[in-house]
Amino acid sequence: MANCKRKQKGFTLVEVMLVVAIIGILSMIMMPSIRGYQARAKVSEAMLLMTQCRTVVGEVYASGPASLPGLDSWGCEAERPSRFVERIRTTNEGIIKITMGNEVGDLRLAIHDITLAPLNSSNQLMGEDDLGTTVKRWRCGSEADGTDVPSSFLPSTCRGG
Repeated sequence: MANCKRKQKGFTLVEVMLVVAIIGILSMIMMPSIRGYQARAKVSEAMLLMTQCRTVVGEVYASGPASLPGLDSWGCEAERPSRFVERIRTTNEGIIKITMGNEVGDLRLAIHDITLAPLNSSNQLMGEDDLGTTVKRWRCGSEADGTDVPSSFLPSTCRGG
């Protein structure tokens, strides 16, 4: 008598479909957090570009010229300094403003600004009266200075404080 039962080799269609469904569900759960990490990394890269401008603004205040440079004339402004940054600008008081570019690939960040403002010893925005003194503190990511990037994408050290 012949053996009627054959040994199964491989996976059944139901098993394969079940594995594909599980992978799909897991990827749907993970994608928002991965996109958030990517966005925060792009913002951090843009924030690194502020350091050169921050040094220039600090030196101008410390050296105490006769008057502050005007709008966008501090010497550290730039157009398209990196892939994700559209421009770096400065205000009359030395507030540094970075505008994110479209290449960020995220509408929550594209064409939005991040700011860094110099503060004096009274925690007020520096101005003409503060020439000849050093910047005591920097306020980063404050809506009062023009930041409109959601704070969840900013580094923890740059959330309006």
